[in-house]
Amino acid sequence: MADEELPKDFPLHQRHMREALRQAELAAAEGEVPVGAIVVHEGTMIAAAYNQREALHDPTAHAEMIAITQAAAALGSWRLAGCTLYVTLEPCPMCAGAIVNSRLPRVVYGAADPKAGAVDTLYSLLRDPRLNHASEVVGGVLAEECGDILRQFFRQKRQK
Repeated sequence: MADEELPKDFPLHQRHMREALRQAELAAAEGEVPVGAIVVHEGTMIAAAYNQREALHDPTAHAEMIAITQAAAALGSWRLAGCTLYVTLEPCPMCAGAIVNSRLPRVVYGAADPKAGAVDTLYSLLRDPRLNHASEVVGGVLAEECGDILRQFFRQKRQK
């Protein structure tokens, strides 16, 4: 992303992405694929989660899904107006669907996902005009750090 393309609130996005990275580190420590997510509502973090598919034996226990559920509970509404989802990896089709259904107005992600990315890489679900909601998307925030934690995790898995 060239400097002229950076949104004016990019430093804020970096600060929040660091919180999502902390969640990813917790996932890695538990042997989960290190993806972390937070939801910020009007400047306040209201949800923080990481992948828990192994621990919960649940294929839907992605960081984004858990964070969206936490945020909805915190707001007392399934509509996440005024919220931003920060996630270390580009959301998959399942998570992109949950983002659309929760009416999240903004999504900020770190690393692109060439195998399952449904925001920019393989699909563009959050900007598809055929759907009933579109989200503003900012991709590539701390992309190198977000990708590094995943590469390191899978490198260690292959060595075992």
